[in-house]
Amino acid sequence: MEGHPYFPQDLKLPGFVPNFTSASSILGIFAAAFAVVFSVSWILPGLFTKTTKLERLLICWFTITGLIHIIVEGYFAFTPDFFKDKTGFYLAEIWKEYSKGDSRYASFDSAIVAVEGVTAVVWGPLCFLAAYAIAAHKSYRYVLQLVISLGQFYGLVIYYITAFLEGDHFSSSPIYYYAYYFGANSPWGVIPFIIIVRCWRKICESETRNKIKVK
Repeated sequence: MEGHPYFPQDLKLPGFVPNFTSASSILGIFAAAFAVVFSVSWILPGLFTKTTKLERLLICWFTITGLIHIIVEGYFAFTPDFFKDKTGFYLAEIWKEYSKGDSRYASFDSAIVAVEGVTAVVWGPLCFLAAYAIAAHKSYRYVLQLVISLGQFYGLVIYYITAFLEGDHFSSSPIYYYAYYFGANSPWGVIPFIIIVRCWRKICESETRNKIKVK
């Protein structure tokens, strides 16, 4: 098929195959998987360690984002021809759909590949380590959360800045622009920033207590 639903319309995607799955089904499956992972991440820490509700939420966040980074974003980073998929493979369907909000994914833009590759290979595994560190109350948990969240926030900034510098014309409609381009990415703009502030305060408080003990 020569045509595709992405913008700009003259974007060359030889061998493009349309989605086999509807947008509602793609989002429904994702929501169901999200609910399962959230539930497991919330329940398990309470069975084995003493954790506060906030700590459980953080464990859920890092577990979910770790899975998204490694599985979903990792698939994109190492599958440049996902738009040719003829099997209806779910991960390919996700990126075919998301590309309606940002066609740089369909064209395998180098800046996007770099950001997603680093996210999948570095931040993904570290998210699981952070979840464990929080559950086990490891001494390095705040530093690790700070580093990961800074990386996630920086990646999002690069994502938006590169789009802006290139004209910000990669969405096929305002609906996809606000729902996918902004909406789907907004958690990584808000939550990591909150974690950064919290961890910064915790680390500073710890340093203050150490200084008092030394005196």
